[in-house]
Amino acid sequence: MTRRLPRLLLAALALAGLPRLASAAKPPTPTEDLLTIDNGTVKVGIDRAKGAAITWLSWAAYPQNMVNSADPGRLIQQSYYAGLRLDRQADGQSKAWSPWSWNPIQGGGVSSWARVTVFQRNDTSTLYAETVPKLWDMPNEEAAALMRQWTGFEPEMPDVVVVRCEFTAQRGENDRWGPARLSPQEIPACYFTRNFATIKSYLGDGQWRPETQPPGPPWGKTRPPRNAMALFAPNGQGVAVYSPAATQPWNFGPHAGGNTDDPAAGPCMHVAPIDRVNLGPKSTYRYRYWLVVGTEAQINTRLDALAKKYGTERAELTNP
Repeated sequence: MTRRLPRLLLAALALAGLPRLASAAKPPTPTEDLLTIDNGTVKVGIDRAKGAAITWLSWAAYPQNMVNSADPGRLIQQSYYAGLRLDRQADGQSKAWSPWSWNPIQGGGVSSWARVTVFQRNDTSTLYAETVPKLWDMPNEEAAALMRQWTGFEPEMPDVVVVRCEFTAQRGENDRWGPARLSPQEIPACYFTRNFATIKSYLGDGQWRPETQPPGPPWGKTRPPRNAMALFAPNGQGVAVYSPAATQPWNFGPHAGGNTDDPAAGPCMHVAPIDRVNLGPKSTYRYRYWLVVGTEAQINTRLDALAKKYGTERAELTNP
């Protein structure tokens, strides 16, 4: 009579025959708030304590962080709008942001950070997170919504970060904000350190158009022909935002004065590609954008290549 092997031994033998994941990376510890990936050219990171928005961007020629994180409304993050503009001051709505529409923010509300439910490094080149956003106009009110985000590197372009965003509204069908209304969406909202003060729209084939705007808000508006704008520091290093799904004039401009490179400072630079869609109580909205770093000449080359590959890409909206 054949004796049976112990169950634990059988399990061990089975596992021994399974292939190992070559790119598997160590998961974050419970106390690890900043997750980063670094390909030797670019370092990008998301922060669990700040809604898992992008809070770090640096590269070999500019090794310090250039993402502004002074408050939950800054960062590089998802931001959406829907429904009626309501005065909810009786419920604690910020007086400075009243009346206001339904505005879920990945970073958080005016004085609180959003809650992150999934926060992981999938492999050595991909970050993934799920966030329950907060309504911007309220001190601490979670939105009935879920944000998902994948952050990685564009293949064969080590100086380009690609970000995939997915937003799902989970509002009640008959809530106070009402049915779907045509509303602007920031895809994404970007805030950089104030020293990246030279703003240009990309025209293609190595040509740029300077953009000027006094400190805001209100922000300036411009329509970059190739859906790409770049901001440059005095040393010639810059970052371009490429968002082919944008369909409207972009928001852009400086906030306050000075030339600080401090990510925690109040003064900053802002740019936001804009789409306009009927975001309803149960809508799901998806899009991608790219961050390109380097000198103007380096960014030229990458933007032309990205436009050739992704120039016709548009956002996806279901259940409008």
